[in-house]
Amino acid sequence: MSRRRPHVSFGTVVSHLGVIVAVSVVLGVLTAGLAVPLVGALGAGAKATSASMNNLPEELKADPLAERTRVLDADGDLVATFYDENRVNVPLEKVSPVMRRAIVAIEDYRFFQHGALDLKGTARAFVNNQTASGSTQGGSSITQQMAKMTLVTQATTDEERAAATENTYQRKIQELRHAIAFEENYSKTWILERYLNLAYFGDGAYGVQAAARHYFSVPASKLNIKQAATLAGLVKNPVGFDPTRFPERAEARRNVVLARMAELDVIPQERADTLSDRELGLKVSRTRNGCLGTSAPFFCDYVRRYLLEDPALGRTQQDRAQLLNAGGLTIKTTLDLDYQRSADEATSEAVDPTDTAIGGLAMVQPGTGEVRAVSQSRPMGREKGKGQTYLNYVVDSKYGDSNGFQAGSTFKVFVLAAALEQGLPLSTSFNSPEKISIPQSDFMSCEGSYPVTTPWEPGNSTTSGRKDMTTGTRESVNTFYAQLERRTGLCEPYALAKAMGVDLADPDRERVPSFTLGIADVSPLEMASAYATFAARGIHCDARPVSQILNAEGEVFKDYPSRCQRVMKESTADAVNQILRGVLEPGGFGQALALTVPSAGKTGTINGNMAVWFAGYTPTMATAAMIAGADQDGNWVSLNGQVVGGSYVYSAAGSTLAGPMWADAMRGVQEELPYEDFTSPSFGDAPVTVPVEDVSGMREKRALDTLSGQGFQVSIGDPRDGEGRRGTVAATEPAAGTQLERGTTVTLYPSR
Repeated sequence: MSRRRPHVSFGTVVSHLGVIVAVSVVLGVLTAGLAVPLVGALGAGAKATSASMNNLPEELKADPLAERTRVLDADGDLVATFYDENRVNVPLEKVSPVMRRAIVAIEDYRFFQHGALDLKGTARAFVNNQTASGSTQGGSSITQQMAKMTLVTQATTDEERAAATENTYQRKIQELRHAIAFEENYSKTWILERYLNLAYFGDGAYGVQAAARHYFSVPASKLNIKQAATLAGLVKNPVGFDPTRFPERAEARRNVVLARMAELDVIPQERADTLSDRELGLKVSRTRNGCLGTSAPFFCDYVRRYLLEDPALGRTQQDRAQLLNAGGLTIKTTLDLDYQRSADEATSEAVDPTDTAIGGLAMVQPGTGEVRAVSQSRPMGREKGKGQTYLNYVVDSKYGDSNGFQAGSTFKVFVLAAALEQGLPLSTSFNSPEKISIPQSDFMSCEGSYPVTTPWEPGNSTTSGRKDMTTGTRESVNTFYAQLERRTGLCEPYALAKAMGVDLADPDRERVPSFTLGIADVSPLEMASAYATFAARGIHCDARPVSQILNAEGEVFKDYPSRCQRVMKESTADAVNQILRGVLEPGGFGQALALTVPSAGKTGTINGNMAVWFAGYTPTMATAAMIAGADQDGNWVSLNGQVVGGSYVYSAAGSTLAGPMWADAMRGVQEELPYEDFTSPSFGDAPVTVPVEDVSGMREKRALDTLSGQGFQVSIGDPRDGEGRRGTVAATEPAAGTQLERGTTVTLYPSR
């Protein structure tokens, strides 16, 4: 049974037009260029409406539109995008003329003739809404629509969003008031430009530029008639007309737009008829949001977390995330996709995703700290059955999801370098038996003798006998290094490792006699950064994945220059390089891993064979490779007895498991590496000094840890008068800022 539509009298229409006129008069629209003719007298309803209008804000601030952020590799190629709304703002002159004409034709054909309100369209909508049982019809001008879009986009709460879209006359009046302000303060071209950048075109595409790229893989400036008509038709109902889901609806809507354009003489009727018979011609380009599925997912994840820790991007992490997702930034990274591909091929070849093991690898450029690649054997994703994970195991805990892995004998180089810094000759030798017992009190810490008196009893897993620095290192003799560390003390090797980029933060657990055997938890990225210091002849540069950020206007927002400092003498680094290159030469443990360019490296294996390492480098590239036993829940297990990369592991070793992964990654890029040789050591260069940090006002324990972390021996003097509370530090001697060699004694004076 059909329902008859109620009869709408002329008086009803006039009554509603009277409301519009009342609103117009209250808002001063007659003088604002709306040119609304007076129809009917002001009624009580109109007066009530005008009274309520006084409580509504007139002007609506047009905040900058949210734009997606692009992440680029070192060559400027797109790696990833971050966004809440997939939008790229473009000026109106970069939108094809036919697109501009199409949107005006279908949404507001008299846009350039009327003011904020199109009386004809609004009257039609009022009549329809009176007879349509509460459902509202369009009729809003482009300016009114833009005002509504602005309210919705800038809403920060659910209540504000609901108020911006509710079906009430008050909401329509509010839009009108804002529209009038926009018309008074901005040009028509500005309004149309903002409208085209604000509008949602469906399937996640916000703004005409993103829509053009998404649906047709062209910029907005290159849209043709058929494409423009398709996009213009989407604005009315971007979900219902979504051409990727409802192509027939989208095509019918496009034809409506083409017919309207012909009716208004925007295009010839014959052209409209011809185009109406054609298919949509979509060429969809998906824009990924975030790191998943990109060419370097865990590098991308590292970049995002690195920037979320940067106060320059906002006061809080929430502020920084908002800027990354909506600021339209261009993030230039240090990623080299050739290196990334080589790293990925190496890790995937060495360890299968579902193995009870995980492989990780990081590549850092010496002399700049630029991170070229980070890779792990478990791909990014949520399907545990396929070995996927969102946990980043390759970078240090500040930017990743792992506390790290013990690095074994790769830590011996820190004791070696400290010994050379202290002036011990390469000929320094010890009888290094298979097992040795040393009272731990023999080891000097930063505060004096190590307080633990029980003996430390390390043993060898390689060779034994009399060893010097060269043979003791190349053969990785534990009992030699136990005795060398007793000679150097614990303070300076620990401080040197920190200065070289190893994130050591728990001296009570880490700065112990077994430090030289790599009992501290570290990441592949930290070790690559540390070994890059030797390659750069004693210059350490902080690892960094970002080189520069541009704002939405393409101007420099922030530069991330190399942060480098000399942490050891050139002769020390040269001597370490000379020793470690022997590991990859005939007779060395890693001779099968040699490259076509000069290279050096060190193996590492931890107790129980739960992790194996190979950290190696050329003068221009440092790479650390690690394979650790770990089930799919992240619980650590021994690698012995596991099948890793399709091969059964009887006894895991750095040279036979992690080493080949390192070699595969480096060989994949060795043709790109310049042929540079290491410099032969020549001793006699000036010692390296570091400035005494200002610890005045700190608690005594924190001050002691700070100075000992710099490698100074620390003693406690008698209390002095000072401004600080009792228990804090009043002064140091030598004073803060004084340049001293590591191992020098600094005295703390507590405050009375």
